[in-house]
Amino acid sequence: MESSWTGHRVRLRAVEPDDWTAFMRFADEDDRRGRRLDLPRSAEGCRAWARQQAVAECEDDCFRLGVEATATGELVGTVGSHRTGPRSGWFELDVMIGADHRRRGYATEAVLLLSRFMFAERRYHKCLAAVLAHNEPSLGLFRGLGFTEEGRLREHVFVAGRHHDLVMMGMLADEFGARHA
Repeated sequence: MESSWTGHRVRLRAVEPDDWTAFMRFADEDDRRGRRLDLPRSAEGCRAWARQQAVAECEDDCFRLGVEATATGELVGTVGSHRTGPRSGWFELDVMIGADHRRRGYATEAVLLLSRFMFAERRYHKCLAAVLAHNEPSLGLFRGLGFTEEGRLREHVFVAGRHHDLVMMGMLADEFGARHA
């Protein structure tokens, strides 16, 4: 590993304004997969969002990073800490890899790099991930990393015309350290 933000497959980096085209492509992929039906976003909307992310302050350890393939320098997805409980010592993360780049280990490495930072540098005690129950690839990702299913919120999320269960996955800092030293 070259740095705290670079692994063998990916480098985590700040979102840049020019990343808007990749984010627009990722949004189109989500719509085609039937995962979520959002209002269409204009090119200018994507540009504005990327500009906003590029200058966003990290408040309460909530942030979004680009996931870049080290071999090509291409933006392949994002990873971020989007909710924290600093008093209790937990953070929730999410990861998204574009359809053309899945099953290459990018999500695994991005989650490991982000989790290592949050546990070692920010001293959080627990990491959470919320996954739709029918999203077997994501459930497999987190199980493979050592996360434990901590609970299921029944019919908690309305996506693609119906309600779905939300599975809460969790890992403690000492479990992470023992497994991913």
